[in-house]
Amino acid sequence: MTPRLLPLGDSAWTVEFGHAIDAATNARVMGLAGRVAAARQNDPLLAPVTDVVPTFRSLTVHFDPWAGDATALGRQLLSMAQEGQQTTVQGRQWQLPVCFDDDFAPDLPRVCELKQLSRSEVISQLLGAAFRVYMLGFQPGFPYMGGLPPTLVTPRLPSPRQKVPAKSVAIALDMCSVYPWESPGGWNLLGRTPVVLFDPAQTEQPAMLAAGDEVRWTAVDRATHDRLAREIANGLPRETFLKESAT
Repeated sequence: MTPRLLPLGDSAWTVEFGHAIDAATNARVMGLAGRVAAARQNDPLLAPVTDVVPTFRSLTVHFDPWAGDATALGRQLLSMAQEGQQTTVQGRQWQLPVCFDDDFAPDLPRVCELKQLSRSEVISQLLGAAFRVYMLGFQPGFPYMGGLPPTLVTPRLPSPRQKVPAKSVAIALDMCSVYPWESPGGWNLLGRTPVVLFDPAQTEQPAMLAAGDEVRWTAVDRATHDRLAREIANGLPRETFLKESAT
């Protein structure tokens, strides 16, 4: 799809790249986000930009309407989107621990029954997948991650829970995520991670994950989960779980 420019009020433009949720479309989104971030200091047309917000298939660019020409900015964004449709996006690569104990994984039996797979098969497929963070949303730090194996695609719960424990690892449809906070939710809970995905004390980047990152899961037992939770509470840096750049 040819990129499309849409106004969002009087202080934002949205550049839409398509209708599908897939890695190729999201790479185009992240490519434009990177180009805008790199050029805004030197391109006077981009000087009014205050923030960029990537989603599955579009990029919203917020700007100060008093600091420049909104129409010229929109034309520049559309031109940049059309010029750079093939872009390699580099994110960070994370290896995050997850515990699959029964009380952490109340919906694992449901997924096994729906998909006609054993418990070990579901866990093995989850651990074997590389998940791409498409966007953050719903609540601070909540990552929408693609890459769930087709054999694990599962509908949401018929009735959402009123309380999902914080740090629950969950799947719904073809997505995987982690609930950073206790909240209502209708995704299938398959495990729990000790990792804190949103820390307001990290003022420069409170959300641990960002669009373009890659996440792989590593199974840990309950004792390791609890030990890591204590170490994280005592200051273990999030970079402990960082592997390298992802492409």
